[in-house]
Amino acid sequence: MFVGTFEHGLDEKGRLILPSAFRDAFATGGYLTKSLEGCLALMGEAEFQAQYEHRMRLASAGRVARNAARAFMAGSVPIVPDKQGRIAIPAKLREFADLDRTCVVNGFGERIEIWSDERWAVNGAEGDEALLEGDEAEAHLQLMLREDSL
Repeated sequence: MFVGTFEHGLDEKGRLILPSAFRDAFATGGYLTKSLEGCLALMGEAEFQAQYEHRMRLASAGRVARNAARAFMAGSVPIVPDKQGRIAIPAKLREFADLDRTCVVNGFGERIEIWSDERWAVNGAEGDEALLEGDEAEAHLQLMLREDSL
């Protein structure tokens, strides 16, 4: 499981040094894909296969699902880090995620997210707010359930 947040820079060739906490998991490679909210996702073979199968099942549901599956597959590239633990991010993916110099690399369960620092400033703050609101909502629900059981 991937956890934690790290800041790393892109070099002039569009390469990103993977945080040392994540390097071993991708030593033999993985897949870099477009992801939600304008970030990139880096995942191993098993997670990529699961995502592929899920999207292909949904593709028969209609045009929007097929287009999403196409975008996922067309926007995915296999990657293998170099000896320094760097991955080369293709220009089209850097453009999609608005990656320039500083990137925020997050562990997100079975995958890693790669954000531009600007987009992460917005999405990270929204996540913090949702976490606080979620905790308050959960506490309120627990109080209601206790009152009902009395």
